[in-house]
Amino acid sequence: MDKRTVIYYQDELNDEFSTAVIKPRRIDESYVYDRSGPFRAFTRFFWYRIVATPPAFLYVKLSLHQRTVGREKLKPFRKTGIFIYGNHTQSIGDPLTPNVFCFPQRVSFIVHANNVSMPVLGRINPSLGAIPLPDTREAHRNFVNCVNSRIEKGSAVVIYPEAHIWPYYTKIRPFSDASFGYPAKSGTPVFCFVNTYQKRRGRKKPRTVTYIDGPFYPDMTLPVKQRRKALRDAVYAQMCERAKLSDTEVIKYIKRVGSAEST
Repeated sequence: MDKRTVIYYQDELNDEFSTAVIKPRRIDESYVYDRSGPFRAFTRFFWYRIVATPPAFLYVKLSLHQRTVGREKLKPFRKTGIFIYGNHTQSIGDPLTPNVFCFPQRVSFIVHANNVSMPVLGRINPSLGAIPLPDTREAHRNFVNCVNSRIEKGSAVVIYPEAHIWPYYTKIRPFSDASFGYPAKSGTPVFCFVNTYQKRRGRKKPRTVTYIDGPFYPDMTLPVKQRRKALRDAVYAQMCERAKLSDTEVIKYIKRVGSAEST
């Protein structure tokens, strides 16, 4: 568990509080998002199902003490491509928890380039579903094709629209509607989840209770920009409601006003 008890912040949209220090690689047109062939299929299965899935279940259940509310809402969509939006409050748990509540559906994640830039894990993470955001226009087409391909194959594509990790934060930070362009254009069903933190009797570390809501559908009668905003607003409102169910604060976040610290 993060040992910090107070974090001061200035910008809810851009401040980052992950303790990892990684120099990101440049994701340009030379980056291969999806490699084909039987060997590549085997390595994806090996790393995802054989190596990563059992530890993910153990970590989520034994370390985060996680339980899910609303998992049945995903059941009719197990073989359908969906987008899932969640709050970003765990550096290790966030890449793992969706694999637990979506199981057996395969999960992919739209991620920052940091996730494919580490010496060892950076080579493995694409097999675990990581889809890094592109840095160039030329790479953007390959990125979009990869996301669309995962949806067509029935994957759950997870997005953390807050973008930056705030450990154990119990509210929902404002986020833009940019990432809602994917389902807004395709009409793909959308779900959201919120990891809340709730007291455990006699224990310092809280229980993580994950609430799942949806499906939300874009209004295809609206222009794309309005469709995207309406979808974002519906998801954001629901996430804010679920966040109210946290009943303990592991880390207190205090906003700085100018040079002074204010609560």
